Amino acid sequence: MIPSKPGFFRRLFGGGGDGDRRVGTRYRPADGTRVLIIDDSSTIIAVLGKMLRQGGFETLSAPDAEAGIETALREKPDLIFLDIVLPGMNGFAALRVLRREEPTKHIPIIMMSGNLQATEQYYAQRIGADDFLKKPFPRAELFAKIHRLTSEDQKLHRPSVGVPEGVSSAYATRSES
Repeated sequence: MIPSKPGFFRRLFGGGGDGDRRVGTRYRPADGTRVLIIDDSSTIIAVLGKMLRQGGFETLSAPDAEAGIETALREKPDLIFLDIVLPGMNGFAALRVLRREEPTKHIPIIMMSGNLQATEQYYAQRIGADDFLKKPFPRAELFAKIHRLTSEDQKLHRPSVGVPEGVSSAYATRSES
């Protein structure tokens, strides 16, 4: 007998339904495109990392904000997935640090949270996140968000948007050359 409830990973990351099937061509990143995953859940790091590697990305990971910031400054990844709820420094504080530092201020950052409060999404974008991903997330949504941050030459970039009122110009996105 097949259980009526989806398995753990389907509940965690969605998928399995007809809406999860790809339509059109599959996105492939440029060779050597690296993604940093900052999350205290080894399950999220493992599953998200596997999805990204299957999609052609190289992955780096960190279990907390402090290690994530250190890794981002040293490795300069092309994209960062940053959880909001982390031990020690939270994701919002880490986002502020990453946006202030010259080597990381232009790296696209997608914040993640299992909390369904819209205020988190609004606040994350207001202080400099480029997108927000609610856990659980299906593979299609993950790659759609990455594709939105990708230019025609397959390079990741921060979208060109204005700086919200009250936000320091240090959080402004780089201009496209």
